[in-house]
Amino acid sequence: MLNAFTLKNGRLSQIDLSGNPDLRSIKPIWIDIVAPNEEDRAWVELNYHRILPKPEHLRDIEASARFYDGNDELHLRSDFLLGKESESRSVTVAFVLFGDVVSGAVLFSVHEEDLPVFQSLRTHTQSGYMEDSKDVLIDLYSMDVEFSADALEEVYADLGHVSQTVLNSSLSDRDAAAVLSSIAQAEHMNGRIRRNVMDTRRAVSFLMRSKLLNQTQLEEARQVMQDIDSLDGHTAFLFDKINFLMSATVGFININQNKIVRLFSVVSAALLPPMLIASIYGMNFHHIPELSWDAGYPFALLLMALSVLAPFWFFHRKGWLK
Repeated sequence: MLNAFTLKNGRLSQIDLSGNPDLRSIKPIWIDIVAPNEEDRAWVELNYHRILPKPEHLRDIEASARFYDGNDELHLRSDFLLGKESESRSVTVAFVLFGDVVSGAVLFSVHEEDLPVFQSLRTHTQSGYMEDSKDVLIDLYSMDVEFSADALEEVYADLGHVSQTVLNSSLSDRDAAAVLSSIAQAEHMNGRIRRNVMDTRRAVSFLMRSKLLNQTQLEEARQVMQDIDSLDGHTAFLFDKINFLMSATVGFININQNKIVRLFSVVSAALLPPMLIASIYGMNFHHIPELSWDAGYPFALLLMALSVLAPFWFFHRKGWLK
């Protein structure tokens, strides 16, 4: 799917490509391509004499080759979040900025799946005043940081519910299992956001070093870097909070297990005296009272009962049975 945009009064305006318009007169600054098919590739090659990267080229790429400048083209490979839930994943986007990168460059963006950040910019919901394709690229990275911040807020909310469950009540083993699952999902999402922000920092830093941005664009890029630095502090705090909740949950699990072990220990200690009495009275020696005393066995049974009750009374006084 092809989406081409030109500028009108500093705003993006989508171009209708159904009638094969003359792109040389319209001068689009951004062409967004989602899951390109052979027809889309042929259209780009015909109009711009460029070959789009294939999906396998987007996935299998070395870290050192994510950003480079070749001939009259600037290439960037960046990861963008798809969704804010724990099942979300990163989608690699290939950016190609070619032409006169100082004044009249065209930005190509190629990705296999449509992304919320690109949908938002295409519908003009967050885009500000623009002058060229480099403004589009900076706005995409800026909105990616905002999207990551929104995802972090959802992680905060999820961990808030987990905190209430862990700290405001005693946990059963079933509740602890649910809490551990929620904590694992929050940690997974937090780590993915941190990786996505790190990738965005690398891309913006590369743009700033390329010396292609004007003073206004450099200031916007620095603001994006400051936003990224603030998100780093939040992700680090969330990692600490996740570790605390994990330790607290494991502590509750250990307490529940200790209760079970303590119960078995109390029962074992309480049953030792009657077992000793039963073993002694079961020897049937000639001088044992039950051989010449009619109340011998009832006395032995009473003594065994008392030997059980005495430890339980002692444990109860100590509070070990609660």
